[in-house]
Amino acid sequence: MANRHLARTIALQTLYEWDFNKQQGNVAELLKRNIAEFAPEFDDQQFSENLVKKVIEYLPHLDTVIREYAPEWPLEQITVVDRNVLRIGIYELQHDKDIPPKVAINESIELAKTFGGPSSGKFINGV
Repeated sequence: MANRHLARTIALQTLYEWDFNKQQGNVAELLKRNIAEFAPEFDDQQFSENLVKKVIEYLPHLDTVIREYAPEWPLEQITVVDRNVLRIGIYELQHDKDIPPKVAINESIELAKTFGGPSSGKFINGV
């Protein structure tokens, strides 16, 4: 698995757990544990840390964008995986100028296909 894809996967796992637990708990500790458990030799830890931090920082804006572009899907009804894949993708598209838009979109679709349900990739691509 490429480093940046692995970094996004770890960020998604961390955001998923944090969101699933009603955004409670120390997200930095969750991230540290996920890196130790799933990628102990991981050398791009800073990318995951920054991604998680920035998604949480921009959370109100990201959720507003999701509501705008998926009006028929209340945020609370979108699965936790899909909701956080969208947050990561939208953050990278709108706020991380180092990530080409095509990469942000493709990575989001791949994360959704890997961790979401059967139609998650299509849903993410549609939003």
